Amino acid sequence: MIVAFSVAPSVSSSSDSVHDAVAAAVRIVRASGLPNRTSSMFTEIEGEWDEVMAVVKAATLAVAEHGTRVSLVLKADYRPGHTGELDGKVQRLEQALAATEAEGTA
Repeated sequence: MIVAFSVAPSVSSSSDSVHDAVAAAVRIVRASGLPNRTSSMFTEIEGEWDEVMAVVKAATLAVAEHGTRVSLVLKADYRPGHTGELDGKVQRLEQALAATEAEGTA
Protein backbone atom coordinates (compact mmCIF):
# COMPACT_ATOMS: atom_id res chain seq x y z
CA MET A 1 0.00 0.00 0.00
CA ILE A 2 1.05 3.57 -0.58
CA VAL A 3 0.05 6.31 1.83
CA ALA A 4 0.45 10.00 1.15
CA PHE A 5 0.10 12.03 4.30
CA SER A 6 0.65 15.46 5.72
CA VAL A 7 0.90 16.06 9.43
CA ALA A 8 1.41 19.36 11.24
CA PRO A 9 0.60 20.97 14.55
CA SER A 10 -2.54 23.07 14.29
CA VAL A 11 -1.20 25.33 17.00
CA SER A 12 2.58 25.68 17.14
CA SER A 13 4.07 26.09 20.57
CA SER A 14 7.16 27.98 19.40
CA SER A 15 6.48 30.05 16.26
CA ASP A 16 4.35 30.39 13.14
CA SER A 17 6.60 27.95 11.29
CA VAL A 18 5.92 24.25 11.54
CA HIS A 19 9.15 23.03 9.93
CA ASP A 20 10.60 21.63 13.18
CA ALA A 21 7.47 19.56 13.80
CA VAL A 22 7.36 18.35 10.20
CA ALA A 23 11.07 17.48 10.37
CA ALA A 24 10.36 15.31 13.42
CA ALA A 25 7.72 13.42 11.43
CA VAL A 26 9.95 13.00 8.37
CA ARG A 27 12.76 11.66 10.57
CA ILE A 28 10.38 8.92 11.79
CA VAL A 29 9.43 8.04 8.20
CA ARG A 30 13.04 7.91 6.99
CA ALA A 31 14.15 5.84 9.97
CA SER A 32 11.43 3.28 9.20
CA GLY A 33 13.41 1.87 6.29
CA LEU A 34 10.29 1.79 4.12
CA PRO A 35 10.39 3.32 0.63
CA ASN A 36 9.40 6.97 0.97
CA ARG A 37 9.68 10.45 -0.48
CA THR A 38 8.79 13.89 0.77
CA SER A 39 7.63 16.85 -1.30
CA SER A 40 6.62 20.34 -0.27
CA MET A 41 3.11 19.21 0.71
CA PHE A 42 3.10 15.45 1.43
CA THR A 43 5.20 12.50 2.45
CA GLU A 44 4.59 9.21 0.67
CA ILE A 45 5.45 5.86 2.19
CA GLU A 46 5.03 2.32 0.84
CA GLY A 47 4.73 -0.99 2.67
CA GLU A 48 2.31 -3.39 4.28
CA TRP A 49 -0.80 -1.93 5.96
CA ASP A 50 0.28 -2.41 9.58
CA GLU A 51 3.84 -1.17 9.12
CA VAL A 52 2.78 1.92 7.14
CA MET A 53 0.06 2.83 9.63
CA ALA A 54 2.48 2.36 12.54
CA VAL A 55 4.86 4.86 10.92
CA VAL A 56 2.04 7.36 10.30
CA LYS A 57 0.99 7.03 13.95
CA ALA A 58 4.56 7.51 15.21
CA ALA A 59 5.01 10.56 12.94
CA THR A 60 1.75 12.02 14.21
CA LEU A 61 2.78 11.53 17.84
CA ALA A 62 6.16 13.16 17.12
CA VAL A 63 4.35 16.22 15.75
CA ALA A 64 2.06 16.28 18.79
CA GLU A 65 5.08 17.18 20.89
CA HIS A 66 5.20 20.53 19.04
CA GLY A 67 1.70 21.79 19.74
CA THR A 68 -1.61 21.23 21.44
CA ARG A 69 -3.41 19.78 18.41
CA VAL A 70 -2.37 17.86 15.28
CA SER A 71 -3.82 17.98 11.78
CA LEU A 72 -3.41 14.79 9.72
CA VAL A 73 -4.39 14.44 6.06
CA LEU A 74 -4.06 10.93 4.67
CA LYS A 75 -4.71 9.32 1.30
CA ALA A 76 -4.11 5.61 0.76
CA ASP A 77 -3.81 3.35 -2.27
CA TYR A 78 -4.42 -0.18 -0.99
CA ARG A 79 -3.54 -2.72 -3.69
CA PRO A 80 -2.63 -6.13 -2.22
CA GLY A 81 0.08 -8.05 -4.03
CA HIS A 82 1.75 -5.01 -5.58
CA THR A 83 5.08 -3.58 -4.46
CA GLY A 84 7.41 -0.99 -5.94
CA GLU A 85 4.46 1.20 -6.86
CA LEU A 86 5.89 4.34 -5.27
CA ASP A 87 8.17 4.58 -8.29
CA GLY A 88 6.24 2.31 -10.67
CA LYS A 89 3.20 4.57 -10.88
CA VAL A 90 5.39 7.57 -11.73
CA GLN A 91 7.36 5.60 -14.33
CA ARG A 92 4.16 4.52 -16.08
CA LEU A 93 2.92 8.10 -16.09
CA GLU A 94 6.17 9.34 -17.60
CA GLN A 95 6.00 6.61 -20.28
CA ALA A 96 2.45 7.63 -21.17
CA LEU A 97 3.48 11.28 -21.41
CA ALA A 98 6.48 10.43 -23.59
CA ALA A 99 4.28 8.32 -25.90
CA THR A 100 1.79 11.17 -26.26
CA GLU A 101 4.58 13.64 -27.01
CA ALA A 102 6.08 11.26 -29.58
CA GLU A 103 2.69 10.96 -31.31
CA GLY A 104 2.45 14.74 -31.45
CA THR A 105 5.83 15.04 -33.21
CA ALA A 106 5.21 12.27 -35.74
